[in-house]
Amino acid sequence: MASIRSRGKKLFVDFRYLGVRCRETTNLIDTPENRKKLQKIIERMEAEIVLGTFNYAQYFPKSDKASKMMALNDRKECINTSMPSFKQFAELWFSEKEIEWRDTYKRKIREIIDMYLLPEFQGRPIDTIKKTEVLAFRSALAKVTRGKVKKPLSAARINSIMVPLGMILKEASKRYKFENPYEDIKSLKEPRTSIQPFTLDEVWKFINWVREDYRNYYLVRFFTGMRTSEIDGLTWENVDFDRREIVINQALVKGKIVPPKTQESYRAIQMSPWVYDALKEQYKVSYKRSEYVFCSHTGEPLDYNNVNKRVWHPTLKALGLKKRNAYQTRHTAATLWLAAGESPEWIAYQMGHSTTKMLFNTYSRYVPNMTRQDGSAFEALVSRSQMAQASTDKETSK
Repeated sequence: MASIRSRGKKLFVDFRYLGVRCRETTNLIDTPENRKKLQKIIERMEAEIVLGTFNYAQYFPKSDKASKMMALNDRKECINTSMPSFKQFAELWFSEKEIEWRDTYKRKIREIIDMYLLPEFQGRPIDTIKKTEVLAFRSALAKVTRGKVKKPLSAARINSIMVPLGMILKEASKRYKFENPYEDIKSLKEPRTSIQPFTLDEVWKFINWVREDYRNYYLVRFFTGMRTSEIDGLTWENVDFDRREIVINQALVKGKIVPPKTQESYRAIQMSPWVYDALKEQYKVSYKRSEYVFCSHTGEPLDYNNVNKRVWHPTLKALGLKKRNAYQTRHTAATLWLAAGESPEWIAYQMGHSTTKMLFNTYSRYVPNMTRQDGSAFEALVSRSQMAQASTDKETSK
């Protein structure tokens, strides 16, 4: 049974809902009159809980616990009903799957469900959703715009929204024995990732021009292929000067330290002499100030949006270099290593790729332009073989 208590002269309600103890503070001052008023509210709450019509968010709209309790209720109803609504099953599916995901991916899926899927399908019995409606929903996404310039959603973004929808419908169709409306729906074709690596001359031009306090930062980026989240989350404990290695076991995403992007992303990057010297210089600058190798003047990790706006893009503009995002430093490292003739397996490991397939699919088309080896190496090999054979034949004929 719910009880009324007082905290800081304000009344709060102590009750249990779905097996969870809940304490919710009200705006009512602790007076006899307000206690009577609150008691009537509690009696109505308890009646609705018994009838199964209690709406947590309606009673406590500002509560941090409201969304959690509403989700619990949806999952309970989903389990107890013969055919749940889309919202009920989506909440159940999310609660079962979230243990498998990183926090960043969990937030991404939660955002997609709340922002796109529930407004479209939430009250529908899940077995009544048809394939034509799924396709119509996808078409509607192509008309959604975002930002000040009203930019439409990209094919990649639309695909990322459709993936959890497909997973939810597939799982529901298996459990409740109905035809999966997502069957045979293919992903939209996405344009190839824009790869705009720097030439080696452009790399040195950038490093020699950029602000002195960011020179080490960009030198390390260009010659290690680290992702933005990896270098921004790099701490001194993961820099091994004795072994000349940078250990990647964490990343900085939206201000939080999280595990690396994939299992293969856990790796030890070898320091080239330039990277080693840059980190030694950086050690003098930031070691006593922060646990982060590259940090702000207050010791906090770098805000990549701020760095891009204040350093990266102004430097490109000042040098007359093509406008591109800072992730191109990673692409640059890969193409330079390939151009230098490094082992593809070694490069894939340095980049955090599971195989060399992605390496060749993404970067190999840039290597001929950098090495000027566009078939001439093979021609030279055959020519040398012909000359050697001719020489042998000539000696034999004597």
